[in-house]
Amino acid sequence: MFRLQGSKVLAVEMTGDAVKAKNGSMVAYDGRMSFKKLTGGGEGLRGMVTRRLTGEQMTVMEVKGQGTCWFADRASEINLVSLTGDKLYVESSNLLVTDAALRTGTTFTGLRGASQGNGLFTTTVEGHGQAALLSDGPAVVLRVSPQYPLTVDPGAYIAHQGNVRQSFQSGVTFRTFLGEGGGEAFQIRFEGDGLVYVQPSERNTIAGDL
Repeated sequence: MFRLQGSKVLAVEMTGDAVKAKNGSMVAYDGRMSFKKLTGGGEGLRGMVTRRLTGEQMTVMEVKGQGTCWFADRASEINLVSLTGDKLYVESSNLLVTDAALRTGTTFTGLRGASQGNGLFTTTVEGHGQAALLSDGPAVVLRVSPQYPLTVDPGAYIAHQGNVRQSFQSGVTFRTFLGEGGGEAFQIRFEGDGLVYVQPSERNTIAGDL
């Protein structure tokens, strides 16, 4: 069971089951726990090769035992996502903990990844269970519907789920209005039916100069 303590610490209660967590994110535990570093983002040899080829690196550990384990990462905000057979697309740097039953992988994102400076691939999480995401400031969950598509600055994007299509549009970013942008910029446009997770603090990107 995942439980937030405040907004920056995640408590996971385990009864012999396991979770996959960002390497080094454990801050405390009680009971009996074992920790094992996993290769290839916990996806075995094939996952290791894929992630090295794509540049979508993710170093995780398996935590298993009886008791409670607490996780945190650089005082970042933690956001819980429940999956019921659907797929979550998330930047690997924003993924803190997942249920061991959830499957992770990589997928091609195209220009969005390049505009964020994160490469052309991103991490997928799918199955039934919970995942904990990191954000710089409290994440905002925005609804995408056929009537109301959504446009997001690449630097604020964290993740999305649902039946959502991505496209890219050039133009000014929100920073351009503040005189901080330069060159031609790209934004991400989401259409369909689903959710998009954004953070209130933009990471450094190269979108403004593409």
